[in-house]
Amino acid sequence: MDRIKEKSNQLVASTSTKFVRYLMNEIDWNWRLIGVLGARGTGKTTLLLQHLKINHGVSDEAIYISLDDLYFSQNSLTETAQNFVNKGGKFMYIDEVHKYKNWSVELKNLYDSYPNLNLYFTGSSVVEMLKQDVDLSRRAVTYHLNGLSFREFLVLDSNITFNPISINEILTNHAQVASEVIQQIKPLAFFDTYLKYGYYPFYFENKALYYRRLEQITKQVIENDLNFIDGYDPRNAHKIKQLLYIIAESVPFKPNTVKLSERISIHRNTLINYLYYLEKAQVINLLHHSGKSTGILQKPEKIYLNNTNLSYLLSEQVPNKGSVRETFFMNQVGALHPIKATANGDFEVNNRWLFEIGGKNKSRKQLPDNDDAFTAVDEVEIGAYKKIPLWLFGFLY
Repeated sequence: MDRIKEKSNQLVASTSTKFVRYLMNEIDWNWRLIGVLGARGTGKTTLLLQHLKINHGVSDEAIYISLDDLYFSQNSLTETAQNFVNKGGKFMYIDEVHKYKNWSVELKNLYDSYPNLNLYFTGSSVVEMLKQDVDLSRRAVTYHLNGLSFREFLVLDSNITFNPISINEILTNHAQVASEVIQQIKPLAFFDTYLKYGYYPFYFENKALYYRRLEQITKQVIENDLNFIDGYDPRNAHKIKQLLYIIAESVPFKPNTVKLSERISIHRNTLINYLYYLEKAQVINLLHHSGKSTGILQKPEKIYLNNTNLSYLLSEQVPNKGSVRETFFMNQVGALHPIKATANGDFEVNNRWLFEIGGKNKSRKQLPDNDDAFTAVDEVEIGAYKKIPLWLFGFLY
């Protein structure tokens, strides 16, 4: 117990609080059982350590533990929590819960047994969170941490503070909003870098190793995180990698599931099942048509990689610019708002607004002539009327 508390104190002391993620202020930290879920590499550990440091420092009332620590090969979470409470502990920050067997059972029991103990946990393996023997939904409140928005990337890279902007503000007042931003910074000077490298916070730790780390994360999802799926065959890992390369090379990918399943030698239903869970693991985004169900075996209208950084990682050549633009919009807007495919334009957002995505000369010919139809265009700093700079949709969170 002393060793893991010492390790906790060292990590807390070395954690910077200069920049905190958007989710920090959205979480109701007064709730006794909170889960922060999200894709690998998005900064969940840092978020926990920052909250601990800001609110408790190295106080004996709070501790950070990671359940992949060797300590837990010989000690249980329950015993550790009991010892912690006996020493006056009140706040446990628990990382990597998915790497500990029966984590949900023990968290439930700790929540029920110690009414003065607050438990905050993270899990990197998003898909594994979907299959647990114990239902924590009546006890735990869970939040989802996305990768860096373009706004957050600018703050980190330029040390200039920008606040999030709601989609309603963008749609009704985008020219004024963009004008205020470009008085402080030239967003287009940073935009290409963000599209290639900016979604995962570890870019700022070591830029030279960025793609190597991103490749490792993607490999871990495919080879480890999907293992819990009923009937999953680990030998299909290389076929899933092949699937991702096919998506990366498409403009964007409109799946013919029969032909695709034949191409990678996987049964059609198995393929659609894998697509469903790859989306839950935040490797891809599935776009379904407006008005249709999104069940586990529903064929999507289009398939995108989850973010543009994956596009550059997986494409053998420079990825198609149009596909990158749509991937950016889908990633940033879809983090907060439901998006569907539509016959009138590229995307329907919130069952209301229609968007066509493209370069600075993109026309509105596919859009209806009404107040709810917009173009989101690349390579412009400031727009006019219904023409909105694409980069501005990176300021939503």
